[in-house]
Amino acid sequence: MKNFSDLSEQEILALAISLEEEDHNIYNEFAIGLQETYPDSAKIFDGMSQEENEHRHRLIQLYQKKFGCHIPLIRRQDVKGFVKRTPIWLSRPLRIEKVRKLSEMMEIETQHFYQQAALKTTDADIRQLLDDLSVEEQRHQQCAEQLESHLLTPEIREKEQKSAHRRFVLQIVQPSLAGLMDGSVSTLAPVFAAALATKDSWQAFLVGMAASVGAGISMAFAEAVSDNGSLTGRGSPWLRGTSCGVMTTLGGLGHTLPFLISDFWTAMIASGIVVMFELAAISWVRNRYMDTPILQAAFQVVVGGLLVFATGLFIGSAG
Repeated sequence: MKNFSDLSEQEILALAISLEEEDHNIYNEFAIGLQETYPDSAKIFDGMSQEENEHRHRLIQLYQKKFGCHIPLIRRQDVKGFVKRTPIWLSRPLRIEKVRKLSEMMEIETQHFYQQAALKTTDADIRQLLDDLSVEEQRHQQCAEQLESHLLTPEIREKEQKSAHRRFVLQIVQPSLAGLMDGSVSTLAPVFAAALATKDSWQAFLVGMAASVGAGISMAFAEAVSDNGSLTGRGSPWLRGTSCGVMTTLGGLGHTLPFLISDFWTAMIASGIVVMFELAAISWVRNRYMDTPILQAAFQVVVGGLLVFATGLFIGSAG
C-alpha cells in the first residue's frame, strides 16, 4: 500500500476516477437491489449513481488534458487511510437502513478525500476541480436528503415500513417462531415421560438437554436447507437456520432447567409453570406478528401443548 502523501497529482486524479467509478457502481447496485422492495428509495440511489458517473467523466476529461489517455489503475485498497466497506450491496434483499447509513459514510469519506487532495495539489486546474467536487459531494448528501423528502412522502414511507415489517416477519419471526413452537412442544413428552418414569430430577434434566439440543440442531439444518431465499424472499438460509435452531433449543431448555432443582416434585411444578409461560409467549408472538386472533392462537397452541404434555405424563406413568 502507498501513503496518500506520496501520491503525485497524476496518481491523485487516477485514484479519484477509480473512487467515482466504484461509488457509481455501488449506488447502481443499491438502486437495482432496492427496486423490488423499495422502488421509491431506489430512485434516489439511481440519481446518486448518475451524479457520480458525471463526476467521473469530468475527472477523466481533465486527466486526458493533463496526462494523456493512459490512466493507471489505482484503487482505494492500494492507498492507506481509506475505510474498508462491507460489501452489503452483494446480498439480496438489501436492508434499507444499512444502505442509507453506508451511503452517508461514502459521501463523508469522498468529500474528505477531495479536501485533502485539493490541498496537496499545485496545478490550478486540478485543484479547482477537486475543490468543486468536494463542495458537490457535500451538497450531494443534502440533495439526497431533499430528494428523499420529495420522493418519500408519508404514504410511501408507510408503505416501505410495511414492506420492511413483512420482510422481518418472513426472515426472522417465522423461522424463530417455528423453532420456539417445536422446542417448547415437541420436547414436553420426552422430558416429562422421563421425569415420571425415573422420579429423578437429574435424569429428567439430561433427557431434556439431549432433546432440546438435538431438536435445535435438526431444526437448524432443516430450515437452512429448505431454500436459499432467492425466490421466496426469505433471506439468508444461515440466518434463518441459526434463529430457528437457537429458538428451538431455548424452547426446550425453558422447561428443562427447572429439573436442576434436586427436589423432584418442586422441579415438576416449576417446570409445569414454565410450560404455561412458554405457551403464552408463543400465543402472543402469533397474535403480534402473524395476525392470528389471540383466542385462536391461544387455543391452537395450548391444546397442542397439553396433548403432548398429557402424552408424556401417560407414557411416564406407564413405566
